[in-house]
Amino acid sequence: MIERFLRQTRFTSVEDYNKNLEFIIPEHFNFAYDVMDAWAAEDPDRLALLWTNDEGVEHRATFAQLKEQSDQAAGYLQSLGIGKGDPVMLILKRRYEWWLVMLALHKLGAVVIPATHMLTKKDIVYRNTRASVKAIVCVDDAYVMSQVEAAMPDSPTVKVLVKVEASPAVPEAPEVPAAPVAPEAPAPEVPAAPEVPEATVAPGFHSWQQEWRRAPAFKRPAHVNDNGDTMLMYFTSGTSGEPKMVAHDFLYAMGHLTTGVFWHNLHPGSLHLTVADTGWGKAVWGKFYGQWFAGATVFVFDHEKFNAETLLRQIEKYKVTSFCAPPTIYRFMIREDLSRFDLSSLEYCTTAGEALNPAVFDKFLEKTGIRMMEGFGQTETTMTLGTFPWMKPKPGSMGIPNAQYDIDLVRADGTSCEDGEKGEIVIRADRSQGSQDVKPVGLFKGYYRDEELTQEAWHDGMYHTGDMAWRDEDGYYWFEGRKDDVIKSSGYRIGPFEVESALMTHPAVVECAITGVPDDVRGMVVKATVVLGKEWKDRAGDDLVKELQQHVKKVTAPYKYPRIVEFVDELPKTISGKIRRVEIRQKDSSLAAGGKKS
Repeated sequence: MIERFLRQTRFTSVEDYNKNLEFIIPEHFNFAYDVMDAWAAEDPDRLALLWTNDEGVEHRATFAQLKEQSDQAAGYLQSLGIGKGDPVMLILKRRYEWWLVMLALHKLGAVVIPATHMLTKKDIVYRNTRASVKAIVCVDDAYVMSQVEAAMPDSPTVKVLVKVEASPAVPEAPEVPAAPVAPEAPAPEVPAAPEVPEATVAPGFHSWQQEWRRAPAFKRPAHVNDNGDTMLMYFTSGTSGEPKMVAHDFLYAMGHLTTGVFWHNLHPGSLHLTVADTGWGKAVWGKFYGQWFAGATVFVFDHEKFNAETLLRQIEKYKVTSFCAPPTIYRFMIREDLSRFDLSSLEYCTTAGEALNPAVFDKFLEKTGIRMMEGFGQTETTMTLGTFPWMKPKPGSMGIPNAQYDIDLVRADGTSCEDGEKGEIVIRADRSQGSQDVKPVGLFKGYYRDEELTQEAWHDGMYHTGDMAWRDEDGYYWFEGRKDDVIKSSGYRIGPFEVESALMTHPAVVECAITGVPDDVRGMVVKATVVLGKEWKDRAGDDLVKELQQHVKKVTAPYKYPRIVEFVDELPKTISGKIRRVEIRQKDSSLAAGGKKS
């Protein structure tokens, strides 16, 4: 499959990859037709999707079955008036239907807007209004439906509502996997959705289970899309301000070919599990585009509540070969007795979503013999930096630039940094085609309906990520933090990640966040907000504060140690699981916000 889209499909070294990675870009590329339906024609019986849930329900779908089911779904949505360019919001948790509807909307040329089930009425109204959402397809969940229904009076653009019910079977077509029974819940770092009383289904909702199999046959539109048309939009949760609308074109899917084939190192026969909610960008990084370019089987575990032991049992039972999760998930996994699980099927493990602390890398390697391969990117991009199979990972490093992007580190004045010098990670579009800026495959189009915000991020021929890093002499990049998170104390510039990494090597620390607190003498001082392991909670106090401070002084430069330490039960996070340091800073208007100073 990938030979259709790459000039060269195998690489043996960094030099080989950097020199010879080149895409073959068809006109009117559409992932659903050009990859998924192509697999259905060439290898119809190959297993594409293995879905299970925490109640033991299991469904398997071949590429041929996914084509049939996605065609049927496209025909159904077509009958409801959904077509090219129509924005459609999906709030489907990890339900099986998410994969069908995603493919169906691609086949129609519609704009997909995945969303989390955590949204409130206010969130839904904001998204509906900003994106002129025409239709919402959501789970038959009391909380989700109540918020969608409450948002309708303030959402005049929404014309179609579809509820996807949980059902044990679809009588008309027994081979079609049933919708899962168990409701979705996020990974441990994401709070559960508020509970609401059970309510009757609101009038005006179409019933997926009752209607989709009786819909007219799908008729492929004469012209589905151009490569530059908007295919997908994500509302980024961000660390401050209202969410931004990140618009991706149809080539974004192709940009993930390198994610699945060369970062996840997948191949036909791989069974890949990525831990991610379908409402945020990591889902299409790990559960959709790149994995199916590779011809791998996507494994989905739909769970009510995250539990590391339960997840490990799924890996053991189904013999998962490839695994990807944020470092937070790995932190919970390594606290289990891994000798109780047969993880011998695992061939390859990757991580992204937040910076990986070296201590987590080392402990996982010690317990499994597997080196985690880190990757880095944003909602606005595919994988921009990564650790590839032909290179050795350095614990704590994001890896090297993905050759599909021209990555650079720049100073505030836009000039390039030297090795060892901290700067902002940028994607250059001004060096490959003379003076003409060319958007790389996989990079977003811009922030939808916000030219000013787009210009703030994209100027001088560069996309500015806002992420700070430094590069070593081998070309590996090391994360420092967001531009706004850098702490200036007594003339020193301190990146929060380096202090967090030092703290994470102490056995008491499960999670931590480093922020700056205003100080009359030093300008700012370093504060650590710490989540302790359960066996350490009763030791929270002055003695442990001093122990942690001394530990940081030994692990990293002494001037970086946290002068303030606060113990908390959990860290504030976005709906995608990223630490909201801005919220901590806002609460710390004074040094008396519960911390200890020395």
